[in-house]
Amino acid sequence: MPSDPARSRNAAATREAILHSAIRNFARAGFDGVGVREIAGDAGVTAMLVNRYFGSKEHLFAEAVETSFSSPLFIAENPRAVARDAAEALVARSATGTDDLAPFLIMLRSASNPRSAEIVRDAIERHVGRRLARQLPAPGRQLRKDVVLAVISGILLMRRVVGTRALNGRNDDQLVELLEAVFGAIVDTPLS
Repeated sequence: MPSDPARSRNAAATREAILHSAIRNFARAGFDGVGVREIAGDAGVTAMLVNRYFGSKEHLFAEAVETSFSSPLFIAENPRAVARDAAEALVARSATGTDDLAPFLIMLRSASNPRSAEIVRDAIERHVGRRLARQLPAPGRQLRKDVVLAVISGILLMRRVVGTRALNGRNDDQLVELLEAVFGAIVDTPLS
């Protein structure tokens, strides 16, 4: 059987194509809404090859989640000011027509499956959770972290999925100011 001239026989490139197909498809339809055959077809390979590289759909999902959540999107590694930087990043990255927000969409569309929710939760903890927690004061560091993440998720949901008018208006500067105040309150409120 002749090889496809568009795709050379490069194991790393094939694996990468499968992984990117998985990220796109899990973001579009969630863990339960897409099958290995669909991911394989989108990557230009067979389902058998997907299973050879990743072992199972669950392992492929775990790697797609890991890859998606590893890059800092809203919480910088070393921010100048955590509240301001998070507010600016959230408004900029959640505007209509910007990033596809694969990590958020994978989380949102896969949350109904207990195992996929566990995989997402673990990736959040390892990546954005640790990055954010290092920047927050004690006591209450973990609670503060989860409240900041809940606000980020709520803004993403209402701005990009639901598409509320006020959050998608022409007042991004006001939205940044308001979110900076919200994040500032979460960071600065004394907890016992």
